[in-house]
Amino acid sequence: MAEEPIVSSGAPAAEPAASAPGTQDAGTTAKGGKPKGKAPKARPQAAAEGGARKRRGRSMRGLSRRHESNLKKVDRNKKYALPEAIKLLKQITSGTKFDQTVNIVMNLGIDPKNADQMVRGAVSLPKGIGKKKRVIAFVDGNEAEEAKAAGAVEVGVDDLIKKVSDGWTDFDVAIAHPRTMGKVGKLGRVLGPQGKMPTPKSGTVTAEIGQAVREFAAGKIEFRNDAGGNVHAIVGKASFAEADLEENINAFIGQIRRMKPASSKGLYVRKVCISGTMSPGIELDVAQA
Repeated sequence: MAEEPIVSSGAPAAEPAASAPGTQDAGTTAKGGKPKGKAPKARPQAAAEGGARKRRGRSMRGLSRRHESNLKKVDRNKKYALPEAIKLLKQITSGTKFDQTVNIVMNLGIDPKNADQMVRGAVSLPKGIGKKKRVIAFVDGNEAEEAKAAGAVEVGVDDLIKKVSDGWTDFDVAIAHPRTMGKVGKLGRVLGPQGKMPTPKSGTVTAEIGQAVREFAAGKIEFRNDAGGNVHAIVGKASFAEADLEENINAFIGQIRRMKPASSKGLYVRKVCISGTMSPGIELDVAQA
């Protein structure tokens, strides 16, 4: 029996499915045998259901009831006369378990980028700051005995430089005689970041060693403007008498006024605020200049 001829239906033969744009078929390679594309990186599995990111740490606490209460006592739109501001400050700093430090901040009309407009120095407040400081002195000879008698906790040159270089920084202020600065200069990398490097502008490089040690040990404060043109300083403790705080604050403001750079134009003292360690700031009504 003769076989029937196979008749073509005329339909084209099925072709392999084309790859989607931007994808690469398995085994397809470019010239040189390297794959034409990189496989997409696998995404890390979501830490929680629904793709939500895992929260790290803990939520930020709100203001304490004490601080909220103190904020209500201070009128943010009012400039207080100094006696009134001190009375309010003592009220809102009372009741804590420690004697709060009183700070002052002065916003100055200077350009901190200009070296000739830097405001930097030191001042001895008439009533002190309520804290004695540990002072060391880089001196030798007769000045070493003078510094020790004035209250320095450590004196010397080579031995003291080595001790500090090895990591000992248990002091608040370092004072140096000008003739020792050639050796003390190597401590800049250690003392510089801590703000303890002796400098002539702050009064810690001086030939009057005994006087400098006594003043800084009693609480003489150093100050320097920051990048925003602000000067911060400690002016006492909340336990000070109101008259003593007023005298210290006036002395500090007067010192800053006298240090106005010659190249500073326009308003110099823009804003002055005082505050306790745990209290809101109180803006003072001071004469602007």
